[in-house]
Amino acid sequence: MSETSITPDLVEFIRQAKDRQEIHDCLLRYTRGVDRHDKALMMSAYHADAWDEHGVAEGDPEAFCNWAIGWHAQAQTHHQHIITNHTVEIDGDTAHAETYYLFLGENREGPPSLAFGRYVDRFEKRNGKWAIAHRVCVNEKAGAFVDIDIPDEWLAAMRSTGPDRRDSHDISYRRPLIRTGGTAS
Repeated sequence: MSETSITPDLVEFIRQAKDRQEIHDCLLRYTRGVDRHDKALMMSAYHADAWDEHGVAEGDPEAFCNWAIGWHAQAQTHHQHIITNHTVEIDGDTAHAETYYLFLGENREGPPSLAFGRYVDRFEKRNGKWAIAHRVCVNEKAGAFVDIDIPDEWLAAMRSTGPDRRDSHDISYRRPLIRTGGTAS
């Protein structure tokens, strides 16, 4: 057998890698969906009969997504859900994952919020699609932080690539993404 042979171990590795990537893509649909207020994208991370326990709210995908997008719209001018460390144990068509998150919210009132914790998820693969069947959001810490003084001209330059939008007019939806102006420094 040569090094380029397709062995059963290699086939299993490729299947597991594909499943892991599809689960990770599901997590990213959730974070992008909530941050862009794209309910359909956010809901695509869940199976229709899933349940989300977020501590401050819980419910089926429809109820939870309505609550989350509504709460963020009311409480913040913009926000980001960032996922970091991620582990997943796959057993057939069921997977258990733990994914660390960071959350930043620019509040309408008061200082910005910063929170971190973990998403503990049971994923199921149904009809070839991985999605969340049950989620528990473990909120580890939440607080506020103080902005630092940044010169106005720097703030203007930093915001020149925006503005940050929470809808399908955000730059992340632009296709194709092309240079629209500006000069190199």
